[in-house]
Amino acid sequence: MKFRALPLSMRFGLAILATHVAIAILGIFWTPFPFDKIGAGIPATGASWAHPFGIDQLGRDVLSRIMYASHIVLMMTITGTLIGMVLGTTLGLLSALVGGFFDTILQRFFEALISIPFLVLGLIAISTAGPNLSGEPMLISAVVGFVFFPRIARIARAAGLQVVTKDYVVAARLRGESYLAIVVQEVLPNCSGPLLVELALRAGYAPVLIGAFGFLGFGVRAPLPEWGLMLSENRDLILLTPITTIGPGIALATLIFGLNLFTDGLARMLDRSGARDQ
Repeated sequence: MKFRALPLSMRFGLAILATHVAIAILGIFWTPFPFDKIGAGIPATGASWAHPFGIDQLGRDVLSRIMYASHIVLMMTITGTLIGMVLGTTLGLLSALVGGFFDTILQRFFEALISIPFLVLGLIAISTAGPNLSGEPMLISAVVGFVFFPRIARIARAAGLQVVTKDYVVAARLRGESYLAIVVQEVLPNCSGPLLVELALRAGYAPVLIGAFGFLGFGVRAPLPEWGLMLSENRDLILLTPITTIGPGIALATLIFGLNLFTDGLARMLDRSGARDQ
């Protein structure tokens, strides 16, 4: 499919996301100053030609930290969302296929987890992991996946229930194929539409959750930068040098905006495809 044939919102979203990916790649190899360099400028000073987003209270260049944090945030967003999708999709489709007592137990388990707010459930999971793992990007990714998977499983189960009674699924059962093989080969390909939308939707929520962890001090550890952590570090400077918080705020907001635009465009495109198929 050509780029111009995509919905307008999806094109805007992809352009914003492409910009974030480009900055993330650039930030790995080059930043105006080392992201952890103390004394790159006068602490708590505003924007200048050398430091467009100012200097934080430790004298670190905020732009450099924003750029370097880009790949960390994107990595945690993608990894966490994929963990949640793989776990939630597998359990949700298996629940729909197997049914019975297995389905009932899983649904009660999912409902118990869903009843706990996103942030609270994530903080509980991080606290449970202990201080040795606290602050590790992979732990944050795993927690994001853990928070997301019950809701993804419910969507996957609902989509799977519309497929498991089809003739090709019944035929696969009669051939003696395993539940997992039926899920992967027969059920999953026919549930791809709603699951793709759910994937994009959860990816849009992930940066918010990651930023909230960082702002509350449960995210990655300093001096490693992350946008939510940077907002927390610079919040005391919000009246003195607001640009130090505006920078990471813009980075976080534009990433979420781009993901939401992409999600909206994807949903519209799949709706049109579904209407044509009917």
